[in-house]
Parts: sequence; C-alpha cells; structure tokens
Amino acid sequence: MIPQQDCSPQDWQTQLRDVIRSGEELLQYLQLQAAQTGFSQLASQDFPLKVPRAFAQRMRKGDPADPLLRQVLASGRELLVAPGFGHDPVGETGDAIRQPGIIQKYHGRVLLILTGGCAINCRYCFRRHFPYQQHQQSHAEWLQALEQIAADSSITEVILSGGDPLLVSDGQIRQLLERLAGIPHVQRVRVHTRLPVVIPERVTPALLQTLGATPLDAVVVIHANHANELDSDVAAAMHRLRAAGVTVLNQAVLLAGVNDNAQTLVELSERLFQSGVLPYYLHLLDKVQGAAHFDVSTDRARTLHSAISAQLPGYLVPRLVRDIPGHAAKVSIASDATAGVTMEEAR
Repeated sequence: MIPQQDCSPQDWQTQLRDVIRSGEELLQYLQLQAAQTGFSQLASQDFPLKVPRAFAQRMRKGDPADPLLRQVLASGRELLVAPGFGHDPVGETGDAIRQPGIIQKYHGRVLLILTGGCAINCRYCFRRHFPYQQHQQSHAEWLQALEQIAADSSITEVILSGGDPLLVSDGQIRQLLERLAGIPHVQRVRVHTRLPVVIPERVTPALLQTLGATPLDAVVVIHANHANELDSDVAAAMHRLRAAGVTVLNQAVLLAGVNDNAQTLVELSERLFQSGVLPYYLHLLDKVQGAAHFDVSTDRARTLHSAISAQLPGYLVPRLVRDIPGHAAKVSIASDATAGVTMEEAR
C-alpha cells in the first residue's frame, strides 16, 4: 500500500469504520431470519462479511431475495467445491506480476494495487483469495513501481485498483497522480472503485479537485449491479464527478438471483445514464471458488444481452465480456441471430 499520511477524519471515513461485520446484525436490521436466507457463519469466517450501513439502508426489509442482500450475505453454498472454479480465475499471478503491487496482463496498461482493503465484501469477488499480503508496498517499492512505468514507453494507461484504491487518502491520490502526470507517455489514469456506490460521501471536494486538475485523462469506473444501488446520493456523487471533467463508466457482473433478468438490466442501464454514468461492461462471472452459485451460463447471458439490446439505444448497452487468462484483452461475447455467435477481444 502507498505510505500513509496524516489526514483529518472525514464523513466517509467515519462510515467506513462503522460498517456492519456481522450477518446476525444485518439480518436483524432487515427483519429476517438466517433460515430464510441461507446465511452461513462458517462462510463468513472464510471470507468476512462487510457492509456499509448506507448500502444496507437500500435493501428491502423483510425480503430474503433482495438483490443487494444477495451480493453481500455469506451463504452456505460458498463452501461447496465447484469444478472449474479456483483461486486465480483471471490469471493475476505468475508472469502477470511485474513486481509486488504491479500487474500487467494487457499491452499498454498496468494495474497498481494500492491497498488490499475494500469498503464492502462482495461474495462473488474474483480477488477474494488474492494474496494481498504479497503486494504490500513500502515507500521505496512504490517509487520503484513508478520508475518501472517511466521506463516503459509502451504504457499509456495506469489503472488504480485494489481492494479499492479510493480507500487511500485524497492526499495520497493527489501525490500519485502528480507523479504519473510527470511521465510523458502516460496519457490516462483509470480508477476502478465501488466506494462511491456504497459510500457516496467518498467523492469529496479534494478528490474532485485532484481528478479535475490532473492533465491526465481521468476515468472512474464504478461497479453497480442493480438499479437499487443507485440512490439520489450516489447519483449526486456521479454528477459531481462529471462536472469535474471525469469520464464515469460502470461495469457490472451478471449474477444469478441478482440481475439475471432483462428488465432488471434495462433498469440498471437507464438509472446509470440518469446518474451521469455510461454502461461499459457486463461481465460474465469470474470463476472464483466460493461463487459458483452466482454463475449464469454463456447461452443465458447471450439471450439476456440480445433482449436488452432490443430495448435500449446502443450507447446504453454494455459490452458482454468474459476475462480469460492468457488473452490479450477481455473477450467480448456477441450474439447475432442470423450470423451466429462470434467472439472478439475487447479493449
């Protein structure tokens, strides 16, 4: 992680310290019994439950099938061993690691892991088994990472990731962007984050000033899977990012029991656009051990994608993709009723 600096407590940080960490507390708040939901304390021990209260408040009380609850509540099905599901579903170990904290799978882009923490633990997370302890960076290693980027003129885009990169302070982000902006061949910085969705107060004036002032093209890619995640506070945060000159995109994951319904996906795209966000990717589930019960078949995914394509203008239709280890880019899965199914690599 980037070396810590002193910073004054802010509202988003207060919320982050007060997250729900108990399945029993979450179910009690929602007026539900464990037997209604399949909650497993053992699964929660394997991968801790963690939910910001602002996100829990968007869940429907008394509904064991609430799509937001399903994303975060530990289930006994996570303990089942599923063939084809493993600990590194997208190939982020081995040759992809340039040094601790730097991953490069695709030409021209590198991913910096700023922290292993998240504001929320999503049960389908493809990095739920990721060895974050091997990617903790000292100040010297952080500087070495920037030196590696500066020495490789093929790198035009740096992706800030984690965990959630917005867990680090505004001052740290400003310092990092200033250094990246000093590397002539780096043109863009992309921030992949779920924090503005689950705790929208994270979009602070200082963060907006930093993203708006950088000479780099700044892109924030949020992660929302269901329209119910996007309340008025989230929408306001997204509009503030847009007003600062930031491009804001969304990537969703297709999840059984959460959003594997054409109307649900249509509503998500429309709510995103109303909030100032363009749909970017709709990911097929990364086959991580513990998440097999969320899997939607490729054929079903294509059927859903065709259905939403028939209802939405093209700019509101996210690309249906799968991340396959060893490929030069994400694999875009397209369905055409007359020409058959084609697959192409997507940037």
